[in-house]
Amino acid sequence: MALLIRIYAIIFGMETMLYMTRPVISLLGTQLGASTFDIGMLTASYAFLPVIFAIYLGKMTDRIGDKIPNIAGVIGMMVGLSLPYVWPSLTALYISQMIIGIARIMVTISLQNMVGRIASPAQRDQYYGWFSMSVALGGVFGPVLGGYIAHNTSYVHTFFISVLVGIIPFLLCWFIPTQMGERSLPSLNHAKTNRPDTSTGGSFSLLRSSTLRKALLSSALVLYSRDIFVAYFPLLGAEWGMSDIGIGWIIAIQSMAMVAVRLFLSPLTKRYSREVVLIGSILTAGIAFMLVPLTSPFILMAIISAAMGLGLGCGQPLSMTTIFNASPPDRTGEVLGLRLMSNRLSQMIAPLFFGFIGASAGIASVFYLSGIFLIGGALVTRTPSPKIERADQGRGI
Repeated sequence: MALLIRIYAIIFGMETMLYMTRPVISLLGTQLGASTFDIGMLTASYAFLPVIFAIYLGKMTDRIGDKIPNIAGVIGMMVGLSLPYVWPSLTALYISQMIIGIARIMVTISLQNMVGRIASPAQRDQYYGWFSMSVALGGVFGPVLGGYIAHNTSYVHTFFISVLVGIIPFLLCWFIPTQMGERSLPSLNHAKTNRPDTSTGGSFSLLRSSTLRKALLSSALVLYSRDIFVAYFPLLGAEWGMSDIGIGWIIAIQSMAMVAVRLFLSPLTKRYSREVVLIGSILTAGIAFMLVPLTSPFILMAIISAAMGLGLGCGQPLSMTTIFNASPPDRTGEVLGLRLMSNRLSQMIAPLFFGFIGASAGIASVFYLSGIFLIGGALVTRTPSPKIERADQGRGI
């Protein structure tokens, strides 16, 4: 349990660092002369290197364990976040985002892999739910803290303070045991699921599993939608005359809702099927996205943001559990790398596309189109394979 607490504390610190600066990037970029399309490019640059290296980093984690990737990832985050402070320019923002993107997945893959190996099959929904809750809590504190710092000092000082926050997860990483596969983890519960025996073959051969494909799609939908909101809502809020503090609170409210829904995720999946919860959550997020441009009062926007958070909050833990259980026992890091690669691919393509749309048709169009994509994606993933669905229910995932 002590190891789990360290894992959750590290990811909470990482997400707090990240979300202190994510809303500020759009505002600082605009201050430095960036256009709406440039903001899309900035957002996409965060995902560029992970698309190329995520699977490799997953394989590396399977080979060398989790401690070194965690330490290297936290150091990379601190270096990336320091760049806009020491060199405030658009070029520095691009380089910063690329460094942060690759550093973050080094930490994320190893921590998710550790949680999956520590938990028994019956515990994985709960443990991944707590992991996602730690991520969401970082998304609560980060934007609020960043908003207040930006309002009272400057955008670049927000980056400096975020680096100081990184000292805590950096120190905690040194207490992670050096792990070389499942045998050296604490023997908490190593009962295995009936995972597919695909220990040979390329990474993309794993996509033969329809369960894995649908989990990857739902995960990508949720991740890119969250990024689009965090990147473009500050611009929309600034158009409405909303303060930096107000923008930070709207994003934080969304994260609070993501925390809240994860508290009830286990009872929801027991009462309803996993498919119903996942599809319903994506549809809710899609409808909320389409309502964003229709209102500017803070209270109404807070309600819409909370509804969006309730929708987006279910996708990540459910997809993590499904993906881990669908992976071969000795390739869990590789499969989690495949998941992050697909997430980052959507996070790279979507901002470029929406940046072009926003530049030509206005920022409001970004939210309408994102809502349509979410609703369409929910419909695509709604029909499971009956055979696989029964097997999943038998395994309790």
